[in-house]
Amino acid sequence: MALLIGLGTALYHTGIRLVAPFVPKARQWIEGRKGLWQRLEAKADQLQGCVWIHCASVGEFEQARPVLDAIQRERPDLPTLITFFSPSGYEARRHFAGVTHVEYLPPDSAANAVRLIELVRPKLVIFIKYEFWFQHLMALSRAKIPTFLVSGIFRPSQPFFRWYGAEHRAMLRTFRTLFVQNPTSLELLRGLGITNVVLSGDTRFDRVVEITTQPDDLPIAVAFRKASSYPVLVAGSSWPADERIIAQAVASSSKNIRCVVVPHELSTEHFRAVIECMPAPVIRWNDIATVLDLDAPGKSDPDTPEEDPLNAPTLLVDRMGLLSRLYKYADITYVGGGFGSGIHNTLEAAAWGKPVIFGPNYDRFAEAHGLIEASAGFAVKNARDLHTLLQRFVTDPVALEQASMAARRYVTERAGATAQVMAGIRNVL
Repeated sequence: MALLIGLGTALYHTGIRLVAPFVPKARQWIEGRKGLWQRLEAKADQLQGCVWIHCASVGEFEQARPVLDAIQRERPDLPTLITFFSPSGYEARRHFAGVTHVEYLPPDSAANAVRLIELVRPKLVIFIKYEFWFQHLMALSRAKIPTFLVSGIFRPSQPFFRWYGAEHRAMLRTFRTLFVQNPTSLELLRGLGITNVVLSGDTRFDRVVEITTQPDDLPIAVAFRKASSYPVLVAGSSWPADERIIAQAVASSSKNIRCVVVPHELSTEHFRAVIECMPAPVIRWNDIATVLDLDAPGKSDPDTPEEDPLNAPTLLVDRMGLLSRLYKYADITYVGGGFGSGIHNTLEAAAWGKPVIFGPNYDRFAEAHGLIEASAGFAVKNARDLHTLLQRFVTDPVALEQASMAARRYVTERAGATAQVMAGIRNVL
């Protein structure tokens, strides 16, 4: 089975190389890893005895972030290495301040795993959520380096729990402690005889709560909000399918609803699609920032709505890194992806105390089910469903307030995972 896992990994890497000329993300995966060892060797002296945290992509980094911050508060002297599997995660956080180095995870081979350990000699290692790399984990176990899984989540359909999953189960035994999100994961692991499991919850709750405590305002968002008394819908991580039903629902609304659209992909093609689809005129964040210089500290919004270029029905956010704070300025939120492979981060919106709407493909997302059960999340199948829901919220202040309070309560009641993780790793820091 170990040979089969190695063969599967090799075939996966070969497949990426074969499709790279035709698939931009695969090409970026290949190109980004060029020079990986040279970059690590240049940082090796600074990384000796580091805390190494590995994430798949941006979402998992957000789960790692509260733990990283807590470690750095307690042990600011320790160097930190952050690795990513995906190009999107690496590119988004490659210049992240406050860590020693950000890098791609070396491909999962026995030689690469040993080489990385010998190069940086980590003090402890944290893998986030779904990341299980056989050779890296086996090498860490042989080197007796304390390794932890944080915000893990398990389902019966995973290989760990199937007849052919012996080598996958071997990976579980390399962890000193597995911190899991839910009771189902705890029971599944205990059923395998894995007892070093802690039901900690999801560190994302700590991260989104922390974001809401940050005092910085976004002047453009403040000005857009003030430019009209109409309710504001913030659509985050949206895809064209989301934007089409939002546009239809808003167009048929008897109450004017203004939209802030934050596309999942910041590309010229996607921006053009938003401009063609959403209620006009569509103003762009970067254009407004240039004209009014509202991004500068101390700048205020225009004096009257007549002077205000932000008095428009749609604001297109064509800048990265703002979404988690933009939800603050919403009356209602919509999180995209539910008409595709699955919804994006609903907790960022809920943490601000906003009702969260999303498309029908949410089955794999525990927080979506939790928000629905809490009467804070709402799934829609089409523009008619969305129109009905928006009309309810803009015409019934009590319904809006109840959903908003439920959303905030759902998040705050589930915070605290980071403290449990720190209690479990503190003795090896």
